[in-house]
Amino acid sequence: MDRILDQIKGPDDLKKIDRKELPRLAKEIRDTLLGTISKTGGHLSSNLGVVELTIALHYVFNSPRDKFIWDVGHQSYVHKLLTGRLDRFDTIRQYDGLCGFTKREECEHDHWNCGHGGTSISAALGFAKARDLKNEDNEVVAIIGDGSLTAGMAFEGLNHTGHIQNDLIVVLNDNEMSISANVGGMSAHLSKILTGQVMMKIKKEIDELLLAIPGIGKEISRYAHRIDEAIKGVFIPGRLFEDLGFRYVGPVEGHNLDVMIETFETVKDLKGPTLLHVMTRKGKGYEQAEEKADVWHGARPFDIATGEFHQKKAHPAYTAVFADALIELAKIDEKIIGITAAMPDGTGISKFGDVFPDRTFDVGMAEQHAVSFAGALSLEGFRPVAAIYSTFLQRAYDQVVHDICLMNIPVTFAMDRAGIVGEDGATHQGMYDIAYLRTLPNMVVMAPKDENEMRHMLKTAIYHNGPAAIRYPRGSGLGVPLDAEMKVMEIGKGEVLQDGDDIAIFAYGHMVQPAMETADLLIKEGLSVAVINARFAKPVDQELVLRYAQSASCMVTMEEHSLKGGFGSAVLESIEEAGLPGVNIKCIGIGDIVLEHGAPGLQRRDLKLDPPGLYETIVTFYDAVFKNATAGGEKKWFGGNGKQSFLKKMKKRQVKVKQSVNG
Repeated sequence: MDRILDQIKGPDDLKKIDRKELPRLAKEIRDTLLGTISKTGGHLSSNLGVVELTIALHYVFNSPRDKFIWDVGHQSYVHKLLTGRLDRFDTIRQYDGLCGFTKREECEHDHWNCGHGGTSISAALGFAKARDLKNEDNEVVAIIGDGSLTAGMAFEGLNHTGHIQNDLIVVLNDNEMSISANVGGMSAHLSKILTGQVMMKIKKEIDELLLAIPGIGKEISRYAHRIDEAIKGVFIPGRLFEDLGFRYVGPVEGHNLDVMIETFETVKDLKGPTLLHVMTRKGKGYEQAEEKADVWHGARPFDIATGEFHQKKAHPAYTAVFADALIELAKIDEKIIGITAAMPDGTGISKFGDVFPDRTFDVGMAEQHAVSFAGALSLEGFRPVAAIYSTFLQRAYDQVVHDICLMNIPVTFAMDRAGIVGEDGATHQGMYDIAYLRTLPNMVVMAPKDENEMRHMLKTAIYHNGPAAIRYPRGSGLGVPLDAEMKVMEIGKGEVLQDGDDIAIFAYGHMVQPAMETADLLIKEGLSVAVINARFAKPVDQELVLRYAQSASCMVTMEEHSLKGGFGSAVLESIEEAGLPGVNIKCIGIGDIVLEHGAPGLQRRDLKLDPPGLYETIVTFYDAVFKNATAGGEKKWFGGNGKQSFLKKMKKRQVKVKQSVNG
């Protein structure tokens, strides 16, 4: 039997399908999700949970004329399948493939790029207001999960929408509560009656009649409204949204296609803001994902039959080492607190919480609150560690400035996913934290060369008398031995890993190991290469910077971060402050670009942040320095080798490197 899904090239094709065939389509979509994500990895449980919801949306509304604003966007895979991207779906989250989130540049049916939670309602209201100002009549629908509703921005959007009363539909996809057949069915039935046009007209006419009664009509009407609200409060848990100015509908069974389609057809014609409360189950249709939806939220490639993830032989992840170190320190110091913002597993705080549940706080998708909460705890003598992804700490920047740095409060920021994050793409790349933190007064910014050094940095940050941030990458560490005891490091002091006077490489954090490998390539060409593990972007080790600025022929900085405002900029500022003239320095990092999704290894290759690329960049720079230095016939810095000998070796080495990479 031919698949229905193969016939759908867009929403118009979906509307041609008989409603009786839609459950079959839903199964085909779930099979496609499982078949693809089991190979590529990706967000599984959330997408399995919105299959019927997404089908109903496209069956009733008219995309792209009607705009769907998906919150976070990781639950938009079904939306992609129904909007002409089936033939490319096997490239989801792959290099040069489909994005794992909604992306305007990818398809006309994606209206809002979103990888961070809580933005959909505000964006939807903007689209709705623009529609009205242009005298257009399309529908705007925001689809937000209960997790994203913990974001303060979501309530700001709800509040403003309720205040100005624009026509707007907010679909609350609630997958945290179990659904009772009786309550859910009765609630859906009541909602359908209460929101029907006939019932709305009857209520309006009764209200007008009551108000017309001389003397007491107003009081009777007010009393009738109180009874109506009390009844709705008993059967329909939507009083909060009603108070914010929304018409509340639901909750409705999100996996019943007939109910979903009929409900959307009803709310589509309502005026003013409407919130539709939909109950779904994460992982729907795949038993393993239903039982452990959190584990299957962002799934690695797996075996469908067994539900076992494909294991890669790798060293312990930085996240795991961080969690173990935090637990070790907390066993000695009862003042240590673990805080996360809706990412307990991703940050390792869940592991800490298993040991210290009373000292662990998941505040929800509320990074701003997490930071201020941590600040007050610190002022009361505790040692809070806020474990927040680099990209998500951006959401709390004002709190870091206002509530932490200006008061010089000792709070530790453990910034996981710093640098290139890979398949999650542009919205999740941790490329800006050095720049946005090192400008702040009192802040210390550090990054370890490996997982062992991260343990020492964690203790250093926790016991530093002021705010401190540690950035470390996603994925496995280097597999180095871990010291038995964590020690407090000297703030602002780098580490010379090897000395040399031709080239001095100052590498920051994750780039130290590639720097060492690149140095080996250069040393084979007869060059003397120093490698410095910078450790700190603020304060920079000015003593080391100035030493090599004066002794080495040229300097190179390396960082997996935006070049603008990053570690290299800090080194340049240090040299400028010292007033040193004519220092030959090259800063290597990520340019002024939006870095999309893809395998980190491929991205580093194309950005020339792997050893072959770093080697090529340094050789080109060094040759330019050579030309400049020998323009007047001098051959300083190069001893007796001379330029021709040097360049011949370089060319031979480049051929070897290319052969090695291609092999």
